[in-house]
Amino acid sequence: MAYQRILVPVDGSATSQRGLQEAIALARLTGGRLRLLHVVDELSFATGFETGTAFLGDVIPLMREAGQAVLQQACAQAETAGVPAEPVLCDRFATRVCDAVTQEARQWRADLIVLGTHGRRGVGRLLLGSDAEQVLRLAQVPVLLVRAPQEAQPGC
Repeated sequence: MAYQRILVPVDGSATSQRGLQEAIALARLTGGRLRLLHVVDELSFATGFETGTAFLGDVIPLMREAGQAVLQQACAQAETAGVPAEPVLCDRFATRVCDAVTQEARQWRADLIVLGTHGRRGVGRLLLGSDAEQVLRLAQVPVLLVRAPQEAQPGC
């Protein structure tokens, strides 16, 4: 199967960057295109001490702005490589990142999801969970997991 519609979640991390590079290389080989997805994950920044008004008024707009910057940078990389890419900023409050990714894959009819993973093991994985693992379990299309660069992997 030639992967023509490749979904790539991006968050600006080294791991995400590694996944993006692999997706660009694959799209160049297959003549495919990318959909770059950034999920505004408000749950990862909520401490419980801020008021709802302050959070919605101050923090969420900053998170959206940062997400747009990540998407612009990722699109520029794809464009430089000659790969068509379209950005999608996802605001799905109180939704897990893995659910947002798999829902976008279904709606866009992706052929493949390319996702960077930290490769956490043991207690770190149990405490932090793994969005990559959940995407792998929930996705209805193939998923290519790209490991983080060796220096970015915690405690291996």
